[in-house]
Amino acid sequence: MLSECKSKLTEKKEWLARLELVPPKHVRLKFCKVGTLQYISHLDLQRAFNRILVRACIPVWYTQGFNPHIKLVFSTPLSVGSQSVCEYLDIRLSRDISFEEIKRRLNAEMTDEFYILDAYTPENDFSQIAYASYEIRIHTAGASDELADRVKNALTAAPINMIKKGKAGEREIDIVPLIKSVDVAYDGENKEILIKTVLSASSSQYLNPEMLISALKERTEILSGNPTAEYYSIMRTELKKEDMSEFF
Repeated sequence: MLSECKSKLTEKKEWLARLELVPPKHVRLKFCKVGTLQYISHLDLQRAFNRILVRACIPVWYTQGFNPHIKLVFSTPLSVGSQSVCEYLDIRLSRDISFEEIKRRLNAEMTDEFYILDAYTPENDFSQIAYASYEIRIHTAGASDELADRVKNALTAAPINMIKKGKAGEREIDIVPLIKSVDVAYDGENKEILIKTVLSASSSQYLNPEMLISALKERTEILSGNPTAEYYSIMRTELKKEDMSEFF
């Protein structure tokens, strides 16, 4: 442990000796958060990245002032209980380091359920995110082609009025206009209902996929049986811009 600390201290001294970048270099990290890591909150995620960046000896840029800290800018936050293979984080570097080296160092401090997929110079702003693609798998009693049809009809028959909580309080909204597309099928091999959907994900019109589950519980009999035998999972698979091209 002591030798590891000395090694990291040496690394830090090495990159501090490098020429400082003015202005700092912007880097975008694409990362994966799946498995049990789906249950950590956004605040916990921020704390984890702060520690990981320091442990990996990444020459991150710190804000100026009385309380210097690493500047982390995340894309559309992911709800607790949802998994994702397309999360993004922007950081700034005070010294130059290759993208491959950033990825290698960070992944050495991360896990099989939480790791960096790519590191690169960002070309798009997070404000350009308009939609998010999801795969929702529902393991429920009575799963069948007939139930899959009922689920699709329930998600496309307007209105679906739900209570949405925001900073200004609670308000009732019809979520159907926020569903860009939805495809539902019965997965006979896994005996599950598979929903592939694209939902609004802009800052002003974000639709939490959990709302679809709540709506289906009200409109169909899914997840109404034994809670120890029935379950569902939500996986965010892609972020998209207004023209439906992939965000990166």
